[in-house]
Amino acid sequence: MMNMIKRVLLLGVLIGLLHSTAYSVGDVRLKQNINREWKFVLSDVKGAEATDFNDEDWQNISLPHSFSIPYFMWSKVYNGYGWYRKAIDIPIEWKDKNVTLEFEGSFIETEVYINGTYLGKHIGGYTGFFFDITRYLNTGKNVLAVRVNNLWKPDVAPRAGDHQFSGGIYRDVYLNVTDKLHVDVYGTFAYTTAINKKEALCEMQTEIKNNYPSGKNCIVQTEIKSPAGKVVSKRQTEISVKGNEVKLVRQVLPGISKPQLWSPESPQQYKAVTTVVADGKVMDKYETTFGLRWFEWTADNGFFLNGEHYYLLGANVHQDQAGWGDAVTNAAMRRDVQMIKDAGFNCIRGSHYPHDPAFVQACDEIGLIFFSENAFWGTGGAFGDRFSWNHPTSSCYPANPEYRPNFDQSVLAQLKEMIKIHRNHASIAAWSMCNEPFFTDWETFKDMKSLLNQATDSVSVWDPTRKVAIGGAQRGEIDRLGKNAVAFYNGDGASRTEFQNPGVPNLVSEYGSTTSHRPGRFFAGWGDVVKTPGYADPWNPPTWRSGQIIWCGFDHGTIFGTGLATMGMIDYFRLPKRQYYWYVEALKKGNRKPQEPEWPVEGIPAKLELKASNTIISSTDGTDDAQLVVTVLDAQNRHISNNIPIELRILSGPGEFPTGRTIRFMPPSKEEASDIAIRDGQAAIAFRSYHGGKTVIQATADGLKPTVIEITTLGTPRWKEGITAPVAERPYHRYEGKVGGQVLDTDQMLLATYRPTWVSSSLEGTNKAYVNDGDVATVWKPVASDREKWWKLALEASYCISKIQVELPETDVVYQYKIEVSVDDLLWKEVISDRVGTKDSKSRTFQGDFGCNIAFIRISFISDEAGLAEVRVGGK
Repeated sequence: MMNMIKRVLLLGVLIGLLHSTAYSVGDVRLKQNINREWKFVLSDVKGAEATDFNDEDWQNISLPHSFSIPYFMWSKVYNGYGWYRKAIDIPIEWKDKNVTLEFEGSFIETEVYINGTYLGKHIGGYTGFFFDITRYLNTGKNVLAVRVNNLWKPDVAPRAGDHQFSGGIYRDVYLNVTDKLHVDVYGTFAYTTAINKKEALCEMQTEIKNNYPSGKNCIVQTEIKSPAGKVVSKRQTEISVKGNEVKLVRQVLPGISKPQLWSPESPQQYKAVTTVVADGKVMDKYETTFGLRWFEWTADNGFFLNGEHYYLLGANVHQDQAGWGDAVTNAAMRRDVQMIKDAGFNCIRGSHYPHDPAFVQACDEIGLIFFSENAFWGTGGAFGDRFSWNHPTSSCYPANPEYRPNFDQSVLAQLKEMIKIHRNHASIAAWSMCNEPFFTDWETFKDMKSLLNQATDSVSVWDPTRKVAIGGAQRGEIDRLGKNAVAFYNGDGASRTEFQNPGVPNLVSEYGSTTSHRPGRFFAGWGDVVKTPGYADPWNPPTWRSGQIIWCGFDHGTIFGTGLATMGMIDYFRLPKRQYYWYVEALKKGNRKPQEPEWPVEGIPAKLELKASNTIISSTDGTDDAQLVVTVLDAQNRHISNNIPIELRILSGPGEFPTGRTIRFMPPSKEEASDIAIRDGQAAIAFRSYHGGKTVIQATADGLKPTVIEITTLGTPRWKEGITAPVAERPYHRYEGKVGGQVLDTDQMLLATYRPTWVSSSLEGTNKAYVNDGDVATVWKPVASDREKWWKLALEASYCISKIQVELPETDVVYQYKIEVSVDDLLWKEVISDRVGTKDSKSRTFQGDFGCNIAFIRISFISDEAGLAEVRVGGK
């Protein structure tokens, strides 16, 4: 009885303390950015983890950082190791604190040491991870050493992908300083158990970590604050946590009346403030931002947001940008999100891996529905297990059974990390499991599907509040995996007969795929969207379709080269192509038949205009930057399209371009032109600074008066002109070094497998997709009245074609046909003519130099008899 009285008295004291004292997060919890002042070497150096290792000759760099900086969309990058080292000063005030080292992302294998002691490693390039370093720290100087490699691994996801795979610590790094009794890293989950427009019922799951050796009795209080900061719901729970234990606390909070619902049109957010009290004091305070909203996916009536029908219009977005590659700032990510919003779109698909927390936060705050995708994807080509990042491509799922257990674990581990890190974001409407995993060896199909089923089942445990999506589900009958999963159809999945009103919630997750450098064409690039049977009008979509997402938002670096790299509405330097302005007119302004505006034309260059997205950079920690745009003007201050060499140079003050203190843009037509090009009379680049002070940047061109702009960076340390060492120059060169791996085997003849196809018509019972499905027993034939009789293939990349094999349906029929190739699906070149035709063989193989940069192949029949059983294509 006495113990019970003591507990009640203690509880009363703690509750009184909670009500009477206001504590900011900064009083009990510190999250310190440590992006500045690292040492780096692009090599694998023995003994570099040692505290007394001499790193004076290493590069001085700051984060975010990539092995490949400066990188400008070239198809090859360095594959190997890099080492990072940083001195960390630990104040005496932290002596009794708990310190956790947090990485937001490092590609792809990261080994971490503190003061020479190995902490562990993380494998996976797109999800955050952390280490408790408390017991390894000393007051004063400590040395953090990190060994990173971006080597391709047969048992780690992804094994392939239309992207670039540079190594490095390319996202932010933090120290989390707390009491030993605290909320764990990403340790809260705020969600609604019931919600409508009148009331929302919230539940909070909180992981309380006790790193004291003995147990603690404590109070966990959660307050939910409205967007205006008013407490609208509150719950307190008394718990006991054993020493060195993590305890999950579940709290059902009182209902919130008249909730302010999150939507792209009104991105309202609530905040859950979790306070942990023990031993008569506040031990921790942790804030979780989330939204009140609900999503509904239906097979017959599409997508609903907050009870209202909502058609999704969006863009696929990769994370990398000109010069900096993957290592972009939080501010740069936010600009990307804002550009998609400014075009009138309402959603983004995070292709094809988990994105930075800052990117998803920008979607929350700016107002865009987001689809977060796991790093499990495949690309067509030569399958098997013989791949390096610079020689595409490999079987999505391991061909060798030896690699499969670890690969399964890799996919599920990254999926779990993605969900835990991002689960509180209001914008996320579904977790996508993959992208086009059907690009895999035939014998791996069953195991690939089994892994997808395991992933979908796991999500229902890790986050039962959201739907699962199967990304790139247009092949291999994977669109119906999982319980009530959403099918994401890419490319010709929009128009294929079997995916019309398929009986499952669905959307077109990739359409368009138009290739161009800026400025490009003023058009939508609807692709297969307008080939949807009965729905040629993209503004009148079928009721059963939830939305359509263009491929893609921005140009991006890729191992596949220029053909796939330049499919964005916005170029790599973040300057819009004309296609982007088509969407601004159509979506933002509501003009369903946009009228093409007047574009810049050639003139007489008279001056340069230099502008910045912002002239104040808010911090020196690598989270903020400024986008610089330089434009060629005539004497009347009109933007003209002349491409002249332009140089940006830092005259004074702190800061850097990806190439150092200068960057030069060259006309793409010049022989000496690099990948750093000025196009349509305009060029751009992101500028960042790791010192406080005023920077003067000058733009120059031969024969024109220079123009300058000033950028002020806030924060410390301050730049001291003539004393502070400027960043070293980093001249750009295309990487042509050793890349390892094996050269593509053209005899594999797999370039056509599962690629998008089109036909002039289809006889009932046959299908265009049967021609490149790997099964010679399935065929395509045109209808008898078809006068054109053709089958067309999109390779989805540019190849040098050296072999084409045609399997015909019957041996006792004479087939006559021609085979043509095209770079752009507009101009065609005939490369093979089989107009004589014989009955002697169903299989015809043609070898030769059929051209390079080939993206499309078409087979047209001249004879009355027409049809195909299988087409195989080889090349590089």
